[in-house]
Amino acid sequence: MPPLGVPVASLMIGMLDGLFSGLTGIGGGAILVPLFVSLLRIPQHRAHGTSLAVIVLVSMAGVPVYAQQGAIDWALAAPLAAGSLVGVVLGARLMLRMRALHLRRVFGVL
Repeated sequence: MPPLGVPVASLMIGMLDGLFSGLTGIGGGAILVPLFVSLLRIPQHRAHGTSLAVIVLVSMAGVPVYAQQGAIDWALAAPLAAGSLVGVVLGARLMLRMRALHLRRVFGVL
């Protein structure tokens, strides 16, 4: 059987990530980065950045579903989001300075 093409593999990875994100509230880094690197052969740094871009869209689709059911604590989400915005900028800058091997190891430990 021939290997899956990148568009088909990307769609399947996205569906898995969306399912996992909807069920558990996580997904992006935990699912996408390893699959991007191993299956799609995306370089480590690009995989991390692409994962963050996908997370934005996945969150935009999932938040209304959870909000409609009253399953979001907005008082908690607001300060967490503010802290996360600062943290992601610092983390992204640090990630871009790391060699791919070190980044892969840090990711593996986490």
